[in-house]
Amino acid sequence: MSIYSFNAKDIDGTNQSLDQYKDKVLLIVNTASKCGFTPQYEDLEKIYETYKDQGLEILGFPCNQFNAQEPGTSEDTKSFCSLNYGVTFPLFEKIDVNGAEAHPLFKYLKDNAPFEGLDLNHPTNKILDVILKDKYPEYTIGNAIRWNFTKFLVDRNGNIVGRFESSFEPKDLIPHIESLI
Repeated sequence: MSIYSFNAKDIDGTNQSLDQYKDKVLLIVNTASKCGFTPQYEDLEKIYETYKDQGLEILGFPCNQFNAQEPGTSEDTKSFCSLNYGVTFPLFEKIDVNGAEAHPLFKYLKDNAPFEGLDLNHPTNKILDVILKDKYPEYTIGNAIRWNFTKFLVDRNGNIVGRFESSFEPKDLIPHIESLI
């Protein structure tokens, strides 16, 4: 099994095979429109615009599992992303990233890019850790996605080369992306 074995419905409801992204560098992100990390859309779009012609694709997967921060319809999400952040990278239908209903792609990503911890010296991560332990203790176990805007970087051969937690700023991914382009 590889990253290219999966399908997902795009934001318009059309089934898409990830094998269309063979030979591309992928950044796969679970997103949300009403999250403290939502402004990351701006830098994600800038990175996409800068590197898309060199083979980068960013794939956004809205998720409502974390404090109901993606409550709307696909059309709401699409409109929000376009109007507020000018998002042009591919967005997909809302999915679950954890639990029994987690999308198979995210099960695969978690299995192949284990959680390595939160840097609790980062003030946002301290807050996130408290929220997780209080409201979502099941997301503190194993390789679960901890919050919105967890990022997975995939090389041109479909190998997951990195998992970057929510507080990891997209602009700090640039050296990692450039090493794969």
